[in-house]
Amino acid sequence: MNKVRSTCIIDDDHIFVYGTKRLIKEIGFSDNILVFNNGQDAIDGLNQMTANGEELPSVIFLDLNMPIMNGWEFLEDFVKIPNNNREKVTIYMISSSVNPRDLERIKEYHIVNDYILKPMSSDDLQRVLKQAV
Repeated sequence: MNKVRSTCIIDDDHIFVYGTKRLIKEIGFSDNILVFNNGQDAIDGLNQMTANGEELPSVIFLDLNMPIMNGWEFLEDFVKIPNNNREKVTIYMISSSVNPRDLERIKEYHIVNDYILKPMSSDDLQRVLKQAV
């Protein structure tokens, strides 16, 4: 089965991050996992990657509610990153609650593929893998 080249988790919930990393390894989703605890750290890290000529991660799991910079603010800045593979990046919003307003707002962002309810399951990851490869 194919893998995603590299995955990024942007979430301030350490338990969620730990569980998701374990799932990613268990099902062979991706070998390379980047983790950022808030949107600002992620923007800084991804900008640094592009400055170094590296490709951005293929899949980003983005939490909506975080301190410092939330998921929406991250998206606003992410689309400004000058990178040759930004169009190949697939973003999945993750949250512990399904707010109908959030679901509507997600549709405004073409780079957001889908919304995944926490906790993430191996079925969720398998579905993402099918779409990503």
